[in-house]
Amino acid sequence: MSITSDEVNFLVYRYLQESGFSHSAFTFGIESHISQSNINGTLVPPAALISILQKGLQYVEAEISINEDGTVFDGRPIESLSLIDAVMPDVVQSRQQAFREKLAQQQAFREKLAQQQSASTVAMPAISANQPCVPKNGEATLNGDENGGHFLNNHAEPMEIDGEVEIPASKATVLRGHESEVFICAWNPVSDHLASGSGDSTARIWNLSESSCGGSTQLVLRHCIREGGQDVPSNKDVTSLDWNSDGTLLATGSYDGFARIWTKDGNLASTLGQHKGPIFALKWNKKGNSILSAGVDKTTIIWDAHTGEAKQQFPFHSAPALDVDWQNNTTFASCSTDMCIHVCRLGSDRPLKTFQGHSNEVNAIKWDPSGMLLASCSDDMTLKIWNMKHDLCVHDLQAHSKEIYTIKWSPTGPGTSNPNSNIMLASASFDSTVRLWDVERGVCIHTLTKHQEPVYSVAFSPDGQFLASGSFDKCVHIWNTASGALVHSYRGTGGIFEVCWNSTGDKVGASASDGSVCVLDLRK
Repeated sequence: MSITSDEVNFLVYRYLQESGFSHSAFTFGIESHISQSNINGTLVPPAALISILQKGLQYVEAEISINEDGTVFDGRPIESLSLIDAVMPDVVQSRQQAFREKLAQQQAFREKLAQQQSASTVAMPAISANQPCVPKNGEATLNGDENGGHFLNNHAEPMEIDGEVEIPASKATVLRGHESEVFICAWNPVSDHLASGSGDSTARIWNLSESSCGGSTQLVLRHCIREGGQDVPSNKDVTSLDWNSDGTLLATGSYDGFARIWTKDGNLASTLGQHKGPIFALKWNKKGNSILSAGVDKTTIIWDAHTGEAKQQFPFHSAPALDVDWQNNTTFASCSTDMCIHVCRLGSDRPLKTFQGHSNEVNAIKWDPSGMLLASCSDDMTLKIWNMKHDLCVHDLQAHSKEIYTIKWSPTGPGTSNPNSNIMLASASFDSTVRLWDVERGVCIHTLTKHQEPVYSVAFSPDGQFLASGSFDKCVHIWNTASGALVHSYRGTGGIFEVCWNSTGDKVGASASDGSVCVLDLRK
């Protein structure tokens, strides 16, 4: 049995993805040409790298416990072997020697005790060959670590879903077609068409309207690049997608460095090429005349949606730009692994405002519906609220115990549960919780704790009464935002990367790590 360097690279890439180091995974994937390997990612189970390392360690431990003549010691090492120890022959040899001496001492002690108490029935208990090894404090154990390493199987039993809230299979439509992880999904704002984007270098548009006879139909949007005068698949992940406000066009961003605009019926309208390297985020403005993108090349670009030309490139970050969000039709904010947030405007050659205060990568930013407040979340485990009148954040919300991956504001206005300004913010974290915040008071209203793995996505229903959350524990949970109660649950077949609501608020879409996309019908 052997392992190739391609396979090692793929396992490291997958480990980075699963551990939430998505930006490191992106960069590593490019440099190691993951997309050009012939490994079928859907066949590789979660935590494969850890699993292989654990088995290797067990093998080395077993090796230490075997005599030179092939017989097994009566026992095994008292301490668990660490990975670093296992690759140092001197350590292994000295461990073997110490182990032999310890066994010899125990044997001598037993014999002495037996002689002393030969008349008595008391004897020393032998060290059982299958006695479990008690790890030192903090040392990794086989099924997880003391600190709850979430990709080692420390939740052997998945959480039982309460029958009262469980969404029955009859209310869930599973859409299959993607050949790799589905990172993103988004509903068309005016019709029941769901777009999804995957590591298989395609986006797909699924028609889920009642009129699509007998189920759903799919359009496949293949992301190709020109090579030698012909179009060949780019073999790169589709990383982002966004519908324009009237639902006629879909924009996609890819690891191949191109943004693309597609018509609703799946035809490629234009290709936007000026980024050097992967695009991490992209958004239409409300007016629908501009697209904004952020890339690994440290820049953000505003594109003319009609001509496909770059209107302006903003080179202000000193590291990859991770997320962007429009404040209005010409002004936007961007965040980066450089820990900075810039607010920029079309036509201005320097940022209008720079917000600094995070002490680690800023993963996501979102303007509230009024465009007055900007929320940001970071690997520093904090959520910060900014406004244009202040240099420092107006709220520094600290409650999560691990990285915060994404945030969403609740909708406001007529027809929502927040007709006034009583607005909420939801945050999704790798600590397996979702939190709902009252931003005006700067307090956490609800902590939603039913997930058992990192939470990658949250989304409010259009009326703001419900919040959907998706986690790597394969569950989509739907919560009542007023009470924090769990009202619906669904367990899919893969880790959930994204959840989204349709415009009427009766369907939730979810995209998963096993290539599936599921649609939950919440109508009574």
